[in-house]
Amino acid sequence: MRSRGQKFPTDKSFKTVKGDKTKKDWHPGQEPGLDPSKPNGGRKIGAPLLHERCQITVMDYSGSDLEVHDFDNQGLIDFLKAPQEEWIKCRWINVNGLSWDVIQAVAENKNLHRLAIEDLVNTESRTKADWYTDHTFIVMTLFKLIHLHDSSQDECDTDTEDSEDNDNINKAHGLSQQASSGWKWIFGGKSDAKQQLAEKVAVSVSVNGGVTGHTKDVEDATVKKVRTLQRFHSGRNEDKMTYMERHSVLAPQKEAVSAEQVSIFLTADNTVISFFENSADDLEGPILHRLCTPDTILRSSCDGSLLLQALIDAIIDLAIPVTRAYEDFIGTLELNVLTDPNIKHTKNLYIATTEITKMRANISPTIQMINALRDHKISVEKDGDNSKHHHGNKRSAHCTVDISSVARVYFGDVEDHILQMIDSMETMHRSCDNMIDLIFNTVSAYQNESMKQLTVVTIIFLPLSFLSGYFGMNFVRMDAVQLHSDLFFWEIALPVAFAVTLWLMKDTIKWYVIKVVERRGIARARKGRLLRAGDAKKL
Repeated sequence: MRSRGQKFPTDKSFKTVKGDKTKKDWHPGQEPGLDPSKPNGGRKIGAPLLHERCQITVMDYSGSDLEVHDFDNQGLIDFLKAPQEEWIKCRWINVNGLSWDVIQAVAENKNLHRLAIEDLVNTESRTKADWYTDHTFIVMTLFKLIHLHDSSQDECDTDTEDSEDNDNINKAHGLSQQASSGWKWIFGGKSDAKQQLAEKVAVSVSVNGGVTGHTKDVEDATVKKVRTLQRFHSGRNEDKMTYMERHSVLAPQKEAVSAEQVSIFLTADNTVISFFENSADDLEGPILHRLCTPDTILRSSCDGSLLLQALIDAIIDLAIPVTRAYEDFIGTLELNVLTDPNIKHTKNLYIATTEITKMRANISPTIQMINALRDHKISVEKDGDNSKHHHGNKRSAHCTVDISSVARVYFGDVEDHILQMIDSMETMHRSCDNMIDLIFNTVSAYQNESMKQLTVVTIIFLPLSFLSGYFGMNFVRMDAVQLHSDLFFWEIALPVAFAVTLWLMKDTIKWYVIKVVERRGIARARKGRLLRAGDAKKL
């Protein structure tokens, strides 16, 4: 037996090549998950996992009261240290941006599972719903249609922009923090700076690749890079992603599709926590408007699972304009293919197919996630060991997450929207494939027709060319030329050309004659049936 720490040399091992150098904090066999009680989640790297200034909104409400708070990173950390007031029936913590200090504070306050924290930090997680003792964790993808900035000043080197991104982000979010809270905009006042930024966001494709977000008419409001559909779970081939972004089918309309991961927690104490990379404002306004209206189901029920349904429904609704944009493009391209098919159209069709396929692959798993939420039933575990997390934090066995019957009903409406989008994308995918086949078949038919015409011309002029070469030879004496005029050539050439043409095209002529006879026979038979049918009606 080998003693502990002893290592024997061997010639049967080879050094492993590390394929993904972007994840320096990852290695095979490491402890799964991130522990919020340890610095940096228990990872060995010295730098924080994520760090940026977040835009955070906390909404506490009951059937009669509503309070809205806006915080930065440290403000939320201090706020969570205070005990929750008794009048609060439901709480929504909406975080725009990913920063480890915020994630750590929320995880320690709500005792979130370390595996869920790791999936939250990893922005390439699959769509799913994970159930833990006293909370559930949902990961899904948010797609939305954004506008491209066509200003030439945006076509600049991103190396200088990247170094200033953090400062510009802070300035942009600082405007929103100085403004009044979001609920004042709902009651008819002037829209605050946060809402103005959300309405004016646009993006531009940089020279070195990637799509950079910008805000129009606001000084120093350049925001971080937007992850497009081509860069969402697309590997590490930078050249391919840059090319696909620049030649996207929506680029001529100055539009692009952004994609980001959304992580949502639903806890047993009726708290919903949502983490967005940069699109929280798109959902916060409409849902906050519903919460500010006392007679809405979302407000009157004070149900966290119904709030979860509202968030998922809003995320799916943002993807509907994307589907319509692709439908408009494919409809326009289909008219061009039908009227003037060109082999160049296949490039746009291929790019459209890849984008639609990628979007469908990320939306389809949402159906399984929604079914998991609808089919969830509360089961109280009596075994004390089952009421513990893997990282050792004890929770009472009766603390479970409940999906209300009302939320289950409305989840069915979300599923219908997803199925409609998937059906539309499948139809578009088939249309693209059919158009590609039509283009190649049409081009092939044109080429075959051209070759047929060239063949006919060649057959007609073949005997003429032969006779021209024969009579053009240098003979010492040729009576056919010396005793006759040039008409003698045509007296020989025309009959020979006619006979050769009939001989070489006899199969074509035979097929044409048979076709004409058959079509005339069919037309005569149809006319006879119509006449007999008319006579029968008269009788």
